[in-house]
Amino acid sequence: MSDFLHMGGYAFYVWTSYGIAFVVMLIGVIKPLLVHKQQLRGLKLKRQRGQR
Repeated sequence: MSDFLHMGGYAFYVWTSYGIAFVVMLIGVIKPLLVHKQQLRGLKLKRQRGQR
């Protein structure tokens, strides 16, 4: 197991690459959800203003 984690001396580069890829994919999931939520809030406010 230690050899696997050490990756033949390239562990820093390999695990850093995995970490960066994970963060990018996480942002790709979370960002659209936040934008969607913000748009729904904006539409709700517009609808409330229009009813007055």
